[in-house]
Amino acid sequence: MSNSEQTLSIIKPDAVERNLDSEIKLMFKNKGFKIVQEKKIQIEKSEAERFYKVHETKPFYKDLCEYLSSGPIVVMILEKENAVLANRELMGATNPKDAIDGTIRKKYGLSIDKNSVHGSDSLENAKLEIDFFFKD
Repeated sequence: MSNSEQTLSIIKPDAVERNLDSEIKLMFKNKGFKIVQEKKIQIEKSEAERFYKVHETKPFYKDLCEYLSSGPIVVMILEKENAVLANRELMGATNPKDAIDGTIRKKYGLSIDKNSVHGSDSLENAKLEIDFFFKD
């Protein structure tokens, strides 16, 4: 039995705006991820607030919610062995300046806020986040 997992990935507004979604998807595919489902959507600020509720008490919460709802995003369910960890490795550090070469954020991230991608940080959150966007 393989250790196949699913995780949520979001291509954030700054990357969609720069038409980087195809290139970012290719980076995932080249690392062995299967894109199980994907859709391009625009969410309301209230939805962003629900999505990022875990960060509610943090100083960046309001800006984060405004940013995520500021333009179209691409949400994807990625699948692969140890997907959560593999996705976080491919994304790179939250701050693109600290990210290592070859990571998505190093290549495309503009700033700590506009860092092009979001990925679930645990299996539990992956399930919640996938349900958030893909539960009918």
